[in-house]
Amino acid sequence: MMLAHDHTQIIIDKFKGVRFPKGHIIREEDIPLLLEMGKETIYILEIEAGMLHENDAAAILSGITMGQNLRAGATQEGKIELFAECDGLFTIDAQKLFQLNLAEHVVISARENHTPVKTGEKVAAMRVVPLVIEESRLAALQSSVLNPVFEVLPYRELTAAIFVTGNEISSGRIKDTFSPVVLKMLSAYPVEVRIVKEVGDELATIKAEIEQAHAAGIDLIFCTGGMSVDPDDSTPGAIRAAGANIVTYGTPVFPGAMFMLAYFKNGTTVMGLPGGVMYARKSILDLVLPRVIAGQSLAKDDFANMAIGGLFS
Repeated sequence: MMLAHDHTQIIIDKFKGVRFPKGHIIREEDIPLLLEMGKETIYILEIEAGMLHENDAAAILSGITMGQNLRAGATQEGKIELFAECDGLFTIDAQKLFQLNLAEHVVISARENHTPVKTGEKVAAMRVVPLVIEESRLAALQSSVLNPVFEVLPYRELTAAIFVTGNEISSGRIKDTFSPVVLKMLSAYPVEVRIVKEVGDELATIKAEIEQAHAAGIDLIFCTGGMSVDPDDSTPGAIRAAGANIVTYGTPVFPGAMFMLAYFKNGTTVMGLPGGVMYARKSILDLVLPRVIAGQSLAKDDFANMAIGGLFS
């Protein structure tokens, strides 16, 4: 007779997987291995009308959740996994995912929201708990939870300018160690850095450089340093004076509390980077940069939501 579900074998450090798949016809020579797997009794399932097998239910869940630039893998052991179809930002509609996981017998897991992913990376997995489930349960979810729940937003090809503030750098007293950090981060994305310039501490000078980069069509403008409340820290004032709309000055992320994000009307993004970005293993820029490059326009609420998990050091 035919197996109703996958039968998994686990041999520590050697094998973990499906040894006998759903639909396999049991043969006499299978009996020793089945016994080794602890299968003294084999259950053969007859699915009644109105019920779904776990594999079919998982396929429905993938259809509910899967958005652009994702693909579903093969169903194994009642579970379906989703994989990124391009490099980009993995995003989750958290409220929809919450609603799905409240449903009886539905379990869906995913990577963290707003995670940068590469092509082929696994981002989510889902299944139902029982071997069979009422078809009506899945139908109700299909009608109440409009897809997508998961998406991968592809990165945009952008241009960038980096303005290094600080008279101690522009005078040659110390070496610029900030722009190399930003350049390294940008190298992971399709961003062409057209300008790297040391601009000193004068508000008027920083403002003029921002305005010129904006007029030249630069997409991303970074100002490194000069972000504290000291009287001679002019970067926040220069960004304001250049005419950009300030989204936030200050974030509940450490390092990165003195970060500034602003937008010009044409979408050009300006970021004021505090010193913590330069030395920290992870900082506010790791959270903001991939979202901006993927085309998300961040609001004050987005930064407020970064508080949970935002304590890096």
